Amino acid sequence: TEEDLEAFIAVLEEMAITVRRPETWPHEARFSTIHWESRGFYNYCPRDVMLVIGDHIIETPNVIRSRAQETFSYRSMLVDYLKSGAKWYSAPKPMLIDSLFEVDLDKPTPRNDEPAFDAANVLRLGQDLIYLVSGTGNEMGGQWLQTILGDAYRVHFLKNVYYGSHIDSTLVALRPGLMLCNPARLNDDTLPEILKQWDVIYSPPMENTDRYDADYLSKSIGSNWIDMNLFSINPNLVIVDQDQTSLIRLIEKQGLDVIPLKLRHAKMLGGGFHCVTLDIRRTGTLLRYFD
Repeated sequence: TEEDLEAFIAVLEEMAITVRRPETWPHEARFSTIHWESRGFYNYCPRDVMLVIGDHIIETPNVIRSRAQETFSYRSMLVDYLKSGAKWYSAPKPMLIDSLFEVDLDKPTPRNDEPAFDAANVLRLGQDLIYLVSGTGNEMGGQWLQTILGDAYRVHFLKNVYYGSHIDSTLVALRPGLMLCNPARLNDDTLPEILKQWDVIYSPPMENTDRYDADYLSKSIGSNWIDMNLFSINPNLVIVDQDQTSLIRLIEKQGLDVIPLKLRHAKMLGGGFHCVTLDIRRTGTLLRYFD
C-alpha cells in the first residue's frame, strides 16, 4: 500500500499538485469517553473524516467510535489552513452511545438521536450536495450540514439506495454535466432528481475480482465496487484503477483522459483513489450546476 501511495503521489506531484501527508498516529492506543472505549482506526482515508466545502473545512461527526480522534493526525495541517484563511470547525461531537445503533436491520442507519455522519457520505457538486443516508450517516447529520452551510448551498438526500457506508462507490462526478453511477444501486428511475439534468453513464462490472481469496475477503471492509472509486484531477483527467479496463474504455469514450494506477489493497482497507485523497485547494469558481 505504501508503494502504491508513493506512485500515486509521484503522478500528482508531476502535475504540480501539492501533496501533504498526515502525521504518524498511535492508532493501536486505547481511548475512551464515559460511555465506551475503543482502539483507533487508521488515517488511510482523509475524505472520510473531513469535508471541504468552499473555504470551509469541517471535521465531521463520524459514526465509527474508533475514528473519534482520527483528525488529530491532521491537526498541524488544519492549523496551517486556518492561518491561511480557511474556516475550520468541527461538528458537534456525537456521544455514540449504544442506543444510536439500535436500528432496523433492513435499513441500518443510525437513529436520529444526534447528528452523525462521515464526510464521505457527501458528494459535492458546486453549490449542491448529495447526502447519502446509510450506515455511516443519519438524516439529522444532513439537516445539521444544511443549517451550518445556509442558503448558499442545497443538501439533497439520497435514501434507500445503499446502506453499507459511503457515496463514492455509488456516484462519481466525472465533470460538470457527466455522472458515473453504480448500476447495482441506481437506475434511471431512482436517480436523484437533480442528476436527471446531467448525462449519466453506468459502470460496467468490476474486473479482476477473482484475485481475492476467501480469507482476504473475510477481512476486507471495502465494497465490491471499491475500484469504481476514481479520482478526478480536472474536468478532463481522472485516475482509475488499472485493472478496470472496461471502465477505462467507457470513460475515454466520453472524451476524458485516464491515468491507470493501482491501490492493491483498496478493498482490504476500504478506500480507493478518491477515499485516500482530500482536495483542499482547487482552481476555478464555485458554481451552481443545477436549476
